[in-house]
Amino acid sequence: MPSLRDLRDRIGSVKSTRKITKAMQMVAASKLKKAQEQAQASQAYSQAMGEMTARVAEKVDTSQSDLPLLAGTGAVHTHLVVVVSADRGLCGGFNANIVRRARKFIADLENDNRAVKVVTVGRKAGALLSNDHPDKIVKSFSDIGGRSGVSFSESENLANYILDSFQAGQFDVCTLIYNEFTSVLVQKPMTQQLIPFKVPQGQEEQLSASKAEIGPHALYDFEPSEEAILSDLLPRNISVQIFQALLDSAAGEQAARMTAMDNATRNAGDMINRLTLQYNRARQAAITKELIEIISGAEAI
Repeated sequence: MPSLRDLRDRIGSVKSTRKITKAMQMVAASKLKKAQEQAQASQAYSQAMGEMTARVAEKVDTSQSDLPLLAGTGAVHTHLVVVVSADRGLCGGFNANIVRRARKFIADLENDNRAVKVVTVGRKAGALLSNDHPDKIVKSFSDIGGRSGVSFSESENLANYILDSFQAGQFDVCTLIYNEFTSVLVQKPMTQQLIPFKVPQGQEEQLSASKAEIGPHALYDFEPSEEAILSDLLPRNISVQIFQALLDSAAGEQAARMTAMDNATRNAGDMINRLTLQYNRARQAAITKELIEIISGAEAI
């Protein structure tokens, strides 16, 4: 049975831990507000960019297109998987969920006899995936966002690396895996194909619904041609979609950390109550024992 001193020391240690988790919760809450505003403000633009690219791409025959970003390379042998995680931990299952989705996606590709290359964004993805697939990681990015938040130039750097690798013939298909910020309590792992261009499932449903509401479409003449427009739209769309994924991931990280630290603070409070009760019982038992010894000694005299 622990002594009274051990219980006092443990109560003090848990109280110190509760102060830290409470402070981290408050910091995450303050950062979450800014990150959430950035993600929500960018969401409308990224969706509009994807829908516009999809509408122009509908007018192009991919089998006869000279745009590899639209038609692909004609093969699906090598896949590049871009995994977006956080740089730090203490955010619940945020990183574990995205890495679990990435591992399953890689395993499915390998079962189909596909070669896989991995680009990690965030230290946690690199650290966790290097245990299972150290030979597949070709590039790692970290310290994205920093104190000022995610910038579009950072997403462009990642997009330029992907585009340069694709033009060099290093892969055929590129897929982005990230945590979509749904709400403060929900961050949903998402898989989005970037190369060749493919409309995300949610946007496909929105496009179908908008077509049904609008009815017959007017005929448009594009100047310059559709392929000339797509040659500019497709690379920019990749940068925009990566930017949105980074913003969603940043907001989801802060939301997950705030929730995790709130739970840790509550658990620390419960543990302090249990330890305090145990300490009071042990102290009362020690006092009772001393009284019994004093009374027994007095009666013996």
